Amino acid sequence: MNQTQKIEWTFSHFDSLTARDVHDMFAARQDVFVVEQDCVFQDIDGRDPGCWHLLGRAAGGDRAGELAAYSRILAPGVVFAESSIGRIVTTSNFRGMNIGRELMQQSIDRCVEKYPGPIRIGAQIRLEKFYNEFGFERASDPYDEDGIEHIEMLRS
Repeated sequence: MNQTQKIEWTFSHFDSLTARDVHDMFAARQDVFVVEQDCVFQDIDGRDPGCWHLLGRAAGGDRAGELAAYSRILAPGVVFAESSIGRIVTTSNFRGMNIGRELMQQSIDRCVEKYPGPIRIGAQIRLEKFYNEFGFERASDPYDEDGIEHIEMLRS
């Protein structure tokens, strides 16, 4: 699937999310991280209420309003000394449309807007080259997180 899809982005603190937003973000995270990646872990980790959330919804077409992409922005000191972007996901119906790249750039822009300075992420090692495209560089040895090999990556 190599078609294009216009995305409407919303960026909200948890307290400003709608019930639909919360439902859709948790559903997307569960579908991708728990079901697709066959990884049983505690996704609802208590950090969401203190985070900013970026949601990308299809703008038009048969899937108008459907959640296509999502990430959360964490303040410095929550996970790492630096600010962080986490739970980065493109839903299965929207893959192959470069929405993941748009999501990553939107996430970086919003993170820097809220928390100027470096950004550190915990990345699945298989996605290292993808994150390199956005200025992230490997900043740790590989480590196991919930049965999936990860690395820390830093963008100065």
